[in-house]
Amino acid sequence: MAYSLFLNKDKKLRNVVWVALFMLLLALFLFPLIILSDQFSFEVTMLHQLMLIAVVSFICQRLLKKPMADLTGRLNISWLRNLFFGLILGAVLMAIPALLLTLFGFINWQLNTFTFSIILSGISTMLLVALTEELFFRGFIFQRLIQGLGQWPAQLIIAFLFLLTHLNNDGMTGTVKIFASINIFIASLLFGFAYIKTKSLAMPIGIHFMANFIQGPILGFGVSGSQEPSICNPVMIDAPLWLTGGDFGIEASAFGLLILVLITFWVKFKLPEKWGNN
Repeated sequence: MAYSLFLNKDKKLRNVVWVALFMLLLALFLFPLIILSDQFSFEVTMLHQLMLIAVVSFICQRLLKKPMADLTGRLNISWLRNLFFGLILGAVLMAIPALLLTLFGFINWQLNTFTFSIILSGISTMLLVALTEELFFRGFIFQRLIQGLGQWPAQLIIAFLFLLTHLNNDGMTGTVKIFASINIFIASLLFGFAYIKTKSLAMPIGIHFMANFIQGPILGFGVSGSQEPSICNPVMIDAPLWLTGGDFGIEASAFGLLILVLITFWVKFKLPEKWGNN
């Protein structure tokens, strides 16, 4: 019967329909904003995107008769613990590849002039990126796909979409593009496993934010091809691009990929289930 295309056996909307509804609502909000930005010459910023995604997520949760806390995790001690642990993992994710490149003599370091504005700008920029991307990619859509299709199909679909949004960023050419694509795909799996283990966006946000913050504003590498003001300036010494990631960042390097795979494996198979007790 026709209703079976949209309704499950309990005569409720299928999860795939909820995903389509979310995307439709997001488009209905986004397209007028794009038209207005063109008309009045202002940029659609990451903050605008975050606000739109949050509003649409809230609307969909209300339609489901569920609180936003079901989407993000309840803000309590466990949420903060997951966030803190994510910050540690994100720092390790970028610090170890940088350390290995230094120990093997592929990088020398210079210090730029330190200003608090670099730190504050880096925090605000990378936090907005992490919040926006995690709410979109590990929020309503991901959680509905898990409910409707299961964890692995949801992971693979979202990882593919995550890769598409980063494809052909600045510096994504040649061998760097191969390493960067693999890294971005696996990074999405890492963020997804962090959510699945904790039932909270806290750890994915923490990993995502700190990895970008350490890689860019602190160490001075590119962040998915974007160059940010930084405290340090890495000077490459005859290092092949597949080892350093070039302008894209060390997330597109062999060392970066190695550490990412190890951390993803650990989160998937070794992170205790008790971390999910929110």
